[in-house]
Amino acid sequence: PYGAEFLPLSRSLANIGQTFPPVAVLALAVPAMNSFGTAPTLLALFLYGLLAIFENTLTGLGNLPPAVVDAARGMGMSGWQRLLKVELPLALPLILAGIRLSVVISLATATIGSTVAARTLGEVIIAGLLSSNTAFVLQGGLIVGVLAVLIYDALSALERFLLARTGQARRARA
Repeated sequence: PYGAEFLPLSRSLANIGQTFPPVAVLALAVPAMNSFGTAPTLLALFLYGLLAIFENTLTGLGNLPPAVVDAARGMGMSGWQRLLKVELPLALPLILAGIRLSVVISLATATIGSTVAARTLGEVIIAGLLSSNTAFVLQGGLIVGVLAVLIYDALSALERFLLARTGQARRARA
């Protein structure tokens, strides 16, 4: 309930930020940081990846069973105790799914960082585009695609492990 009056504004800001193409976010990050290379690329990827985590966290916390939250309140837990010991662990599956989605999107989008002198896998793709070498473009694209799948699977395995440790593995599969 705390901060509920700011929820529509924060959702609107996050959604507006997501409407900008990644290249535009990167183009704005370069002058904002007054540099080229890795720093503006990481800033742009961080900002671009926030929406998935933000929305999934809000959904996870907003869809908690009211009976569970009332039981925690009835046990005398403070707001912070409820959040840390009940609400966040129950929302963990959706939060982790948002993080996984954000990481995969950021990996795929990171290739554009090469356009501002960041050392990424996009260098191979850009070199292929500049020299009209389709093999380089395919090579770079395939490497990024395979990495995205491997990272997605690794984060899915980590999510299953963490859910099993919190006793939620059965509930997450249903």
